[in-house]
Amino acid sequence: MPTNAPFAAHPVARWLILIVLAVSVYFFHGFLVPILAALIIAFASWPLYEKQVARCGGRTWLPASIATFLVFLLIIVPLVVVVFYTTREIQQWVVWLVSVNRYGAEAPIWIAQLPIVGSSLAESWNETLNHPHAISELTQLIGLGQLANISKMVLTFGGQLFSILLALLFMLITLFFVYKDGHILAQQLDKVGERILPKRWHRVSRVAPTMVSATVTGMTIIAIGEGIVFGFAYWIAGAPSPLTLGVLTGFMAMIPGGAPTSMTLVSLYLFGSGHSWAGLGLFTWGAIQLFVVDKTIRPKLVGGPAKLPLLPTLFGLVGGVQTMGLVGLFVGPVVMALLVAVWREWLTEEDETPAS
Repeated sequence: MPTNAPFAAHPVARWLILIVLAVSVYFFHGFLVPILAALIIAFASWPLYEKQVARCGGRTWLPASIATFLVFLLIIVPLVVVVFYTTREIQQWVVWLVSVNRYGAEAPIWIAQLPIVGSSLAESWNETLNHPHAISELTQLIGLGQLANISKMVLTFGGQLFSILLALLFMLITLFFVYKDGHILAQQLDKVGERILPKRWHRVSRVAPTMVSATVTGMTIIAIGEGIVFGFAYWIAGAPSPLTLGVLTGFMAMIPGGAPTSMTLVSLYLFGSGHSWAGLGLFTWGAIQLFVVDKTIRPKLVGGPAKLPLLPTLFGLVGGVQTMGLVGLFVGPVVMALLVAVWREWLTEEDETPAS
């Protein structure tokens, strides 16, 4: 064995590198979510950022600072405002849930007045919830016993608020350096990727950003837009807690069929509570708005080949929430988009390889 062999070529050195990487992941796994969030935002906004870099003559410090400030101004600040006002509305729901759990509650009149299913729903409500500690029993029955102590959940969320703000700060710092040194990072990733996938890396590395951008645009941005639009619609129609309902509709819009379901349920509530014209108007306007978005705006923003199928979308949403919490709603589908991109490119290359 030659004495001048590179240290990295020695098997012990390779195992040492793997151990160092594993220890690094263990110690810094708490920063994984803000890092992934920063990478996703950078991926989605990179074409616009490159234009700003070109205008600055290739210098990255100023464009990176401007881009990070715009992300803070257009994403973080509105998100904090929405969370603040949504929390105030949810407090009213918490007070009502605590009262229902303590004393029980009869079925609301609007449920009994719903067409066709109103009487059966009201009867089921009275059997299930019209006695003390009904919510505690229900959550225990379906395996969500930790939801029974609602006040404890609220206090826990308040204690985690500082951690969330710290994660947002770390995400902004990471995003700045990704903008500033992103081209260097891309070159380094290309070198590593060509060693791992020498024949496929060039194609995968070009398709993966397209899939990520399409997923962020087609799911996240459109979902946020639908949440805002429906929030205003709920407010105009006179629905209670319109901001919270708009946020829930935005989250549901990330799931296929989620936004129409949310809008239909709010319309049924308005119809059953005696506001028939408001419920009918909300349903009619919502159906037209969803049709226009799905048939005109979404296809232009997301191409057919870049569209994420239904099953990977559901896996990404559920798996993301289980592993990363609320941020997983956005990170999970992006990870699945990368997997789908690698899979499609692998199949494409196999089909183009001539049979020997």
